[in-house]
Amino acid sequence: MLTLTSLGGASTVTGSKHLLTNGDKRILIDCGLFQGFKNLRELNWAPLSVPPSSIDAVVLTHAHLDHSGYLPRLVRDGFKGRIYATAATRDVAELILKDSAFLNEKDAEYANRKGFSRHKPALPLYGVRDAERTMEMFTIVPFETAFELPGGAILTFRYAGHILGAASADIEWADRRIAFSGDLGRYDDPMLPDPAAIPGADYIVVESTYGNRTHDPANTTEVLGQIVERTVKRGGTVVIPAFAVGRAQSLLYHLWKLRMAGRLSGVPIYLDSPMAIAATDLLHAHSDDHRLTHDECTAICEIATYTRDVEGSKAITASSWPKVVISASGMATGGRVLHHLKSFAGDPKNTILFSGYQAAGTRGRAMVEGVPEIKIHGQWIPVRAEVKDLSVLSAHADSNELMRWLSGFQRGPSRVFIVHGEDSASEALRTRIDRELGWDATVPRQDQVFEL
Repeated sequence: MLTLTSLGGASTVTGSKHLLTNGDKRILIDCGLFQGFKNLRELNWAPLSVPPSSIDAVVLTHAHLDHSGYLPRLVRDGFKGRIYATAATRDVAELILKDSAFLNEKDAEYANRKGFSRHKPALPLYGVRDAERTMEMFTIVPFETAFELPGGAILTFRYAGHILGAASADIEWADRRIAFSGDLGRYDDPMLPDPAAIPGADYIVVESTYGNRTHDPANTTEVLGQIVERTVKRGGTVVIPAFAVGRAQSLLYHLWKLRMAGRLSGVPIYLDSPMAIAATDLLHAHSDDHRLTHDECTAICEIATYTRDVEGSKAITASSWPKVVISASGMATGGRVLHHLKSFAGDPKNTILFSGYQAAGTRGRAMVEGVPEIKIHGQWIPVRAEVKDLSVLSAHADSNELMRWLSGFQRGPSRVFIVHGEDSASEALRTRIDRELGWDATVPRQDQVFEL
């Protein structure tokens, strides 16, 4: 009997973990961290409903933390199988997981030094050595290549867009075919391939991040240019909290397009994120996974001044000169961008520009919704800067694009499972699938078991 259980990513955008079980064999599709509200983050510390040692393999669709960030904890708790991913996903995961592990250790050390944790001592969820052990367990699977997994399952990765290396997972097992969308990107993206169609499936597991919304059809480069020019004209700085992998590179592309058009010629552009710098360098290493030419990659990588050390980051914060600062994290939950927000959010001549999905419970979501102040490093910082949400730059397919991907299946599935979305988004997509395609669709609950 083949079953599907969502151990995460059910009725929430974070913590994606979807378990296929066939007899005594188990395959986990994605292994993400919960983020956002405290009650979600606490789930990272709760034991999984199945022992990690009983999982035979992990299939990783892409490397963002909400899909990969729990892997070192899985390994620490006894997982000994292999992790199957595309080559670019493996390389991006190394950046993200080692950085996450370092921050976990640093946060635990700080909590112990300051004595504010209720745990004595405070421990990290996982450490750098756990991340290093995790990287030793990867097996590379090329796109569009049938690959046998433990237990006889056959995996085929198909392009999903979204970020470098991102894939949908097409899995055949026990005479069933299950398609996992992963996170789907945008159609006609200037950098990444379109989400690839899958001919057919008995079951589909689809994300619903923007299941209840459509993106602004405006020209991304033009909208970005107008925001930067308006801010610079009043003597301000544009601070862009950006996901180090994906959004940072897209922003550099559009800023390069503006420079090519003769705009922003006197405006300094800073990429203040060591991880984003490393991720940008990966564009050259994985040229088959995106649309850019070698020369375009080089030009995009040279558009910004890279800030690799803390002293350079502090110099950006101290400067009153109008500029563009791209810095992680994308939801303003941590990283160097917090120091820039402390310095620039309080001045109405500046702009805070969000460029990706802001999960509930994050500073980014709060600022987009108009809070008058935010708490950073124990201080309440007033928000008087202009706050903009550049949803047109989102890396996630919107409702219409999700339906376009689903419509590419040549036959209707027995059932669609709608995951990776807040309740309103998942329910809106379920309604559209029912009305427009006539397919049976379900929004799973956490740990609910479905027989396939």
